[in-house]
Amino acid sequence: MESWLWVFWSKANAGLQKLQLKFRGEKLRKLAMAMFLGSRLLWPPPTESLCHGTPRDGSIEHAWRLPSSGPNFSAYSWLGPWLGRNYVHSRVYRVLLAAYGELKKVRPDVFWIYGETGLRKGGRFRPHLTHRNGLSVDLMVPVLDEKGRSLPFPARPWNKFGYDIEFDEEGKYKNLRIDFEAMAEHLYQLQRAAEREGIGIRVVVFDAALRKHLVSTRRWAYLARKVRFSKHPPRVRHDEHYHIDFELPCASKSTELKRVNKVFSW
Repeated sequence: MESWLWVFWSKANAGLQKLQLKFRGEKLRKLAMAMFLGSRLLWPPPTESLCHGTPRDGSIEHAWRLPSSGPNFSAYSWLGPWLGRNYVHSRVYRVLLAAYGELKKVRPDVFWIYGETGLRKGGRFRPHLTHRNGLSVDLMVPVLDEKGRSLPFPARPWNKFGYDIEFDEEGKYKNLRIDFEAMAEHLYQLQRAAEREGIGIRVVVFDAALRKHLVSTRRWAYLARKVRFSKHPPRVRHDEHYHIDFELPCASKSTELKRVNKVFSW
């Protein structure tokens, strides 16, 4: 009799524990769902960007701000992000971060520095001629020291955050030289990420004399087929950074003006 009662009690206790776990799991599930819904109300997902016009004459709505730093990259200065000079189109944002993610796997030795991108609403972006609709980014060249070790690009206030550095035609500046192999890998990963995102790279602006050094890199055969480099000399020499204009459908500037006029007409 005692053994029968023990078996009955054991099974009943086990069943009760299962029931408690079930209700506990249900409560946790409901709590998790409530927290998720609450977070969506407090922090709604960011709206996709809408660009207008062109990089030379345009604007942007709902631009996304790039992180000032990540595991293997950072902005050229804390000041630029603080002034709101690191906004891009949402699709460009995803491409840039996806490329950095791949670079962390294939080039873990390199710490990448990005330069100026654009303002939250786009528009004129002094001293740049472009960067007006969220599709333009400046990427500082990766560099090596005299021993061939990768170093972060030396962007400092006294060299205009890197923009005042001048590399010679061999890609050298003081004890530094451009890591063309790493730069080619970056362009390769950007092009691949852009294709996955369903957008393109319209043009890459980089000094013509320095561009010849990319020809000997491992990725050149791919870049020569897929990436369009500017054939026209820019107003300012692009040797310390490579400027990229991405390509994706944008609303015409006239569409934006019509909408603004409609809002303010009465």
